[in-house]
Amino acid sequence: MQETAAQPDPVEGSEATLARSGGPDVLAQALQDSRRDTLATFAAYERALPGLQVPRTPELNPPLWELGHIGWFQNFWIARNPVPERTCGRRADPLAPRLAQAPGHRPEADTLYDSTRVAHATRWQLPLPDAPCTRHDLAQGLAWTLDLLQGLARAAPQGPPDDDALYFFRLALMHEDMHHEAALYMAQVLGVPVDDGRWQPRPLPELPAALAVPAGLWSGKLPGTTGFCFDNEFGALQREVPAFEIDAQVVRWAEFLPFVEAGGYEKARWWTPAGWAWRGAARSGRAGQLGTMAAMGAKGAAAPRYLRQAGRHWQVWRQGRWTLLDLTEPACHLTWHEAQAWCAWAGRRLPSEFEWERAVLTHPAAFAWGDVWEWTASPFAPFPGFEPHPYREYSAPWFDGRPVLKGASFMTQPRMRHPRYRNFFEAHRNDVPAGFRTCTA
Repeated sequence: MQETAAQPDPVEGSEATLARSGGPDVLAQALQDSRRDTLATFAAYERALPGLQVPRTPELNPPLWELGHIGWFQNFWIARNPVPERTCGRRADPLAPRLAQAPGHRPEADTLYDSTRVAHATRWQLPLPDAPCTRHDLAQGLAWTLDLLQGLARAAPQGPPDDDALYFFRLALMHEDMHHEAALYMAQVLGVPVDDGRWQPRPLPELPAALAVPAGLWSGKLPGTTGFCFDNEFGALQREVPAFEIDAQVVRWAEFLPFVEAGGYEKARWWTPAGWAWRGAARSGRAGQLGTMAAMGAKGAAAPRYLRQAGRHWQVWRQGRWTLLDLTEPACHLTWHEAQAWCAWAGRRLPSEFEWERAVLTHPAAFAWGDVWEWTASPFAPFPGFEPHPYREYSAPWFDGRPVLKGASFMTQPRMRHPRYRNFFEAHRNDVPAGFRTCTA
């Protein structure tokens, strides 16, 4: 086995690096930018949905609950987290009693917005504060968060505060950015127009030549790593990765739709047993239980979600209306099952998460990523030596074999686009802006 020399960080100097390693000034600006996007997208819901009412389905949340939860989470881990726990970073005690009072905090907030205590199906019946009150709470909470950041900067005049002191500010930022992406793909489900070109897919060129990645070693992050990391990124794991070839970009509709037009959704030989069962559930009308219902109704799994044929052309459901599909856009809103079926049809395979990371590190310029979340062949599992961070519910409950997704999507905040990030969704999810790239079989 031959190891390659250490490669430079492919996102060095990027917004993702700054979000994970920047000081108080960087974080203060990022938190304000994130909140501005949160409120702008929420305003799009207010314009499109009378009373902010949405169907009760597994893939949706009430928009008003989502907004309040974002503010609650920031307060819970920052303003209400007592010192010294707030400055202990990933070693903090998550069960430390919270302060009873903080700007923007309501006495009943824990019973309304704590996602570990409030069952998903009950969120439609909660007595939530209205939108103006919720926005006011968030404004007060953010102002206090920014004051605490300024206090950290004043207390460390000779240099930036350490990573532990900034850990929960970074966590709150990442959490809000994740919920903003969820708000965008919920808007797609509901047909809510979001008039911001940043969150739209971009056309891709013809597929470039495949990238050859030499054999080498993949290593997990170790506890001495500086900056912010999610708990599932750590682990005393080294994996020897044989040489392989991988696509330089993700599969576009131009490559995916010939599979559909050739009857790929009707032929069991291309599908795994689980994938064929998913397709059958969607076709029989039970898809609502699996989160595969589009806003316009269940079509059944005869084609990708949000697509339909109109004569010789394909149309996409976007911004609440049908428009002509650009075949050069990345194939998106696909389940893991659909990605696997296309690979079987094309004689390809999905990369492992280790191959994906080796490719981006080996070819930082030629490996194009960030267009869609990319399904991999790897199950979401802890690396050896895994220890949960204070937000215990982030990773550990989901180590159930669901696939890892790598990269980022056109709906992802640039601050979240880091090659080490491990996303994870159940294989049947197609509301998420996910697609795939392939390796030689």
